[in-house]
Amino acid sequence: MANFDRPERPAREANGAPRGSADLKVKAAWLYYVEGLTQEQVARHLNVSRLKVLRMLAACNDEGVVRISIEGETASQVALERSLEAQFDLDEVIVVPSPTDPLATPKMIGHAAAEYISGAIYDGVTVGVGWGATLHQSLGSLARRTTSDVAVVSLLGGLVRSQWINPSFFAWRMAEAFGAESFALTAPVYLSDPALRQRLWQEPQLRALLERAKAMDLAFVGVGGISESSTVFQHGILPQSDIASLKRAGAVADVLCQFVNAEGQLVDHPVNRQVMAIDLDVLKATPKVVLVAGGQDKLAAIQAALRATGAKVLITDASTAMGLIKQNQAAATA
Repeated sequence: MANFDRPERPAREANGAPRGSADLKVKAAWLYYVEGLTQEQVARHLNVSRLKVLRMLAACNDEGVVRISIEGETASQVALERSLEAQFDLDEVIVVPSPTDPLATPKMIGHAAAEYISGAIYDGVTVGVGWGATLHQSLGSLARRTTSDVAVVSLLGGLVRSQWINPSFFAWRMAEAFGAESFALTAPVYLSDPALRQRLWQEPQLRALLERAKAMDLAFVGVGGISESSTVFQHGILPQSDIASLKRAGAVADVLCQFVNAEGQLVDHPVNRQVMAIDLDVLKATPKVVLVAGGQDKLAAIQAALRATGAKVLITDASTAMGLIKQNQAAATA
């Protein structure tokens, strides 16, 4: 992920573009290197010529504005991080700038998650991993290296179809990046019979995986909302006909395919009795849980997930951070 030393933001022109040439260069570099816009798209976005964009990008490279990692944060990002840490009793919050296109939010947060994951892996560590679109975006930016005695444990069952969203695939890809061993929960993520779920957990191999999960040192999990656009419903893992009944049961978030209410407690719904996943109580007992999530449509889900997982680290974007702060302040004064 390209990162930038960002100067204080000057006044803007009527078209919204920053007036200062230094700030404009940084904006151009961000749009080009991080958001993946073409030079022509950057030129249109900033209302400048393509030649000017080319020159600004060259200047950023020459002047060391574009780096391998972020050397500094804007004051506004730090303020958001500190406010979230205080309001939600978190040890650490990482806030990335929100993209111009909300659909790019998972990619932006995924880049930051990759940087965090890469720095958090050490020899002998056992890491639990969830799934989701945002976590998936971290895979391409992981700092690959060889480690020793590292275990990556998938915290929920898999899918019959081989897809990028398959939890087992994510665990395998992350383990492969660090030369680690991958452990999969080799059962469907949802079963048709709750009694079968109980029997499967008695299988020696799955019991061994559960014990390994109970001993994990840290975990990275995403969070889903209760809507048609959520991964679990969008990809047909659960039928969209379940959305209404889950909402009636009080569900506001999906954590490891388990549905919780605003207080982070499991709702009384058949789906929660059919899921093959590590219990949220096990996750909550993990020394460090990192929640990776963003999006204005997930504000309630993120708050619920923080309560459900006991996460002490949150990686999100600025727009979501501001929404969480406002929502929490409104609840406190209600």
